[in-house]
Amino acid sequence: MTRVTVLGSCGAWPEPGRACSGFLVTCNGFRLVLDLGYGTASRLDGDVDAVVVTHEHPDHCVDVSALGRLRQFTEGAPRLPLYCPPGVLRVLEALEPRPHPTTVFDPHDLAEPATVGPFRLESRLLPHHVPNYGVRLSAPGVTIAYTGDGGPSPELAELARDADLFIAEATLRDAPPDTEPRYLMTAGEAADWAARAGARRLLLTHFWPGSDREVPVRQARARFGGEVLAATEGLVLTL
Repeated sequence: MTRVTVLGSCGAWPEPGRACSGFLVTCNGFRLVLDLGYGTASRLDGDVDAVVVTHEHPDHCVDVSALGRLRQFTEGAPRLPLYCPPGVLRVLEALEPRPHPTTVFDPHDLAEPATVGPFRLESRLLPHHVPNYGVRLSAPGVTIAYTGDGGPSPELAELARDADLFIAEATLRDAPPDTEPRYLMTAGEAADWAARAGARRLLLTHFWPGSDREVPVRQARARFGGEVLAATEGLVLTL
């Protein structure tokens, strides 16, 4: 059985009582986190076995430093596998240069496919202000896809192909003027890519602080025939 727990759902900065991007994925006792933005570390119930971070923006990675402190002060704790682009390590080093992050974490390049516990980890580079890798996690009988941040791209159709759950950022309230490249999406665009990919369920996330979350859910439901949910802290989905 695989469960996804929402640790945080805000983009940019956390609203009061909420946190930024973060998800805990549990499969057969293996605990993996996808992103750890502002306020997410305090929502973790227990330790984890691996960390995957899509990109270096602090609303997606800053609480990896908090998790690193936990490991640093846990006697005998082995280095924690960390799959991320190189920029994430630079952010962690700036936050806490001593001990160096590589003494606490075992870093791996997210661009390279890997086996992480029960999961096959694959990634797709998506358009964003900094290198951002959408993540695809596959275990027997279940596939989860997650955009991190990213604008519309044909890579999304492959990232979420036949996924049981597609976690997609829906930051923009309205579609901006036609400009290329685009670095973020609307809920309607996320729904279009979910439909094109044949995903079964769409979880919208990375909401701009202060947004009425029912609006993007309605927009997505008008364009995607599967179940559409808004990420909210503490939500648990069983796949």
